[in-house]
Amino acid sequence: ESAMGAVTNTFISTQAVGNREALSDVVSRITPEDTPIYSLIEKESFETTHPEWTVDDLAAPAANIQLEGDDYTFDATTPPTRLGNYTQIMRKSWIISNTQETVDEAGNVQKRKYQKLKKGVELRKDVELAIVTPNASVSGATREFGSLPTWITTNVSRGSGGTNGGFSSVTGLTTAPGAGTQRAFTKTIMDAVAKSGYESGANFRHLVVSPYVKSVFVALMSDSAIAPFRYNVSDGSGNTIIANADYYEGPFGKLMVHPNRVMSSSATTARNAYFLDVEMLEFLWLRKIQEDKDLAKTGDADKGVIIGEGTLKVKNEKGLGVAADLYGLTSGT
Repeated sequence: ESAMGAVTNTFISTQAVGNREALSDVVSRITPEDTPIYSLIEKESFETTHPEWTVDDLAAPAANIQLEGDDYTFDATTPPTRLGNYTQIMRKSWIISNTQETVDEAGNVQKRKYQKLKKGVELRKDVELAIVTPNASVSGATREFGSLPTWITTNVSRGSGGTNGGFSSVTGLTTAPGAGTQRAFTKTIMDAVAKSGYESGANFRHLVVSPYVKSVFVALMSDSAIAPFRYNVSDGSGNTIIANADYYEGPFGKLMVHPNRVMSSSATTARNAYFLDVEMLEFLWLRKIQEDKDLAKTGDADKGVIIGEGTLKVKNEKGLGVAADLYGLTSGT
């Protein structure tokens, strides 16, 4: 009789490179775990796959000069706009043979506890990637939440030919923005979006960019017309070159600039720089990231799944901004 094979992708002991006979106990894991946008915004729980909320804008300032003794007239009431987004299910999984779970392995790299932690970190980074990837919202069984760049239409700077996405009150969905001609990130672009946000009532406090754009920002801030860096600073044992800038106090407020490793995943995610008033954003969890404890035991292996379901809530896109179509990976990409 021929024996049945292991379930596809079962990690078995003969594949493990971390078992004690091969490696030392020390496991070095280089994994960028920072998720700046997700970490900055508030998290809430809710109980539907399609949360909705309303947004109401103040009327624009107008001349308000009234006649003495005049009878009252009454302004029409404008109903608030109803917005909504769909939840997205995200998961990570692993399967490890019981032999591999039992053997004395160096650093326990492939075992359940480590895998659970590692997959949880990976899933958190996937949430960040979903926030910054320009994907429109999708309803139905394979739902997808409308990402941050699909909402922003007011405070924008785009390359030639670039178009806004935005939320449609007709379809109840967001649409993805259209790419324009890429260009270099400049102080002029930064100030233009900041000015638009200020005039729209936004309170931008954070600017989230790709690592390359952060380096461009640092170079801009070294311009002698802005604020020269300090270059020769002694720390007692030698000289330290300080060539960094994390804050920009411009004409319309003070911005803290955050590099985002996740945004360097592709040229598409690297091409936007996000101006944030974090009070305008929330991440809503229908099912917080958790381990599924109800997996059926089959075969000679340990299985695991980390799963979560949530969506992005944009309270008012006028409190957000984007400088789009930037060279975000290199000076020409």
